[in-house]
Amino acid sequence: MKQLINYLEKNKMPSGEEIIEKFDAYRSGILQWNEFVNLTAIRDPEEFTVKHFIDSAACFSLPEYQAAETILDLGTGAGFPGVPLAILSPEKNFVLVDSLNKRLRIIDELCQSIGIKNVKTVHGRAEDLGRETEHREKYDMCVSRAVANLATLSEYCLPFVKRGGYMAAYKGADGENELEEAMTAIGLLGGKFDRWESTPVDAACDRHKIILVKKVNNTKSKYPRKAGSPSKEPLK
Repeated sequence: MKQLINYLEKNKMPSGEEIIEKFDAYRSGILQWNEFVNLTAIRDPEEFTVKHFIDSAACFSLPEYQAAETILDLGTGAGFPGVPLAILSPEKNFVLVDSLNKRLRIIDELCQSIGIKNVKTVHGRAEDLGRETEHREKYDMCVSRAVANLATLSEYCLPFVKRGGYMAAYKGADGENELEEAMTAIGLLGGKFDRWESTPVDAACDRHKIILVKKVNNTKSKYPRKAGSPSKEPLK
């Protein structure tokens, strides 16, 4: 875990012994479960650390993240970026959403055994949960990594975000083109593009950017549309 420790220390993120032990235990647990359930294509522990832990931690230093108290991770998969951020920020509350309940049960089991107490998992589709009173416009920030193109992702995420809160979308090299195509969708959903943030990545990790969208208006009641529509017919 030396690479992770160096990254956290270099970027002035929490890096105490207890934190590193939790990261190590979560990595071991996911890789063990990966023998039985498809959680990640990355099986090498060091590559796992770079591409899952270091990449997930990228938004930690953003002032919008630091100000957020309630954070939803949409399409969490094996718990990224939600679990690494929860380890680094035990004072914040995280809700991890995924459409595959099998993954969420594994996350629950690992978090309980490791002592990660600020993570709750919710099974369901974004289009359905985004209409529920319990979740609609209840979160200070919605984070998402490798889920969908930005126009579709905006319809998934922005209904969860409070007015004044933020969507933080982890994107790669194609993110700039996605943003151009998603501007109309962002506006229709009550958002406003705020800025790009280059991630403070490790030398071994591909450079990503985080697209920050501020929620400036409430999302109209007709959004999100029924399940499947955001991906099949992105807003234009």
